[in-house]
Amino acid sequence: MSLPTSPLPVVLDGDPGLDDAVAWLLALASPDLDVRAITAVHGNVPLALTVRNAGVTLALAGADRPYHAGADRPLVCGEVTAAAVHGATGLPAQDLPDPTQPPQAEHAVAALIRHGRAQPGGLTVIATGPLTNVALAFRLAPDLPELLREVVWMGGSTAQGNRTPAAEFNALADPHAARIVFDSGVPLRMVGLNVTMQCIATPERVQALRDLGTRAGAVSAELLTFYAGVYRERYGLNGGALHDPLAVAAVLWPELLEWTAMDVQVEVHEGPNFGRTTCDVYGVTGRAPNARVAVGVDDPAFFDRLLRAIATVP
Repeated sequence: MSLPTSPLPVVLDGDPGLDDAVAWLLALASPDLDVRAITAVHGNVPLALTVRNAGVTLALAGADRPYHAGADRPLVCGEVTAAAVHGATGLPAQDLPDPTQPPQAEHAVAALIRHGRAQPGGLTVIATGPLTNVALAFRLAPDLPELLREVVWMGGSTAQGNRTPAAEFNALADPHAARIVFDSGVPLRMVGLNVTMQCIATPERVQALRDLGTRAGAVSAELLTFYAGVYRERYGLNGGALHDPLAVAAVLWPELLEWTAMDVQVEVHEGPNFGRTTCDVYGVTGRAPNARVAVGVDDPAFFDRLLRAIATVP
């Protein structure tokens, strides 16, 4: 799938969170994306903080875009957060600007519906958190899945989870919402742990961001340094994974990833598999695919393009 000749209209939906912020810097820096709005959702930290962090990220990027508060809790299950990984505020860095504008009064779900209906077949939603906002939009506007160009989601995995043995965090944070989206018929691409854990912010890569000599580069380096310790201790990796930036890269440069169409079922029953994305990698069920799932990535090319994009942010 190639980008159109004009900038691609997108809405960024997520729960910043340090890697969301780096992902959004990439999106806002790209001339190939027309970021129409940012919609915040509960997730890595509570909604009040994700909304503020959306404003902070826009200010850091020097971008004037509307941002909206969305769902403050999952559809059914109890709220989970990831403060142990992302810090108490979600953006554990020193040199952060304050938001230069307040969030819009319009709810994030209403904004998603409005932008989707304004450009039938043209809008892409890049979701890097729990899918609560997107699922609510689909419930309130049943026509929306057919109107979107696609949803690209960082979440799930073809294999093991990271919050539980079975479930990736964004899926576990609202599996009922994820199931609604996967069952909706919307054109959907999933960028899961099976590829994002191949994209590591090693000390050398963090230093490259710091060496840009810009505020955005320094903040990105500080954010990615913060959670590197967790990844070394828990996963034995030499730095934190670039989960959410890879979802933006999947829209900008889909050729950097290998894709397989498959059926994905989200487990919503309580138990050890709650939140699991069960991916029919080999087509053994005979069910029609409902998503294109990333199964490989050109990691060096991805980081090179990410670095060059962040370099353009003051």
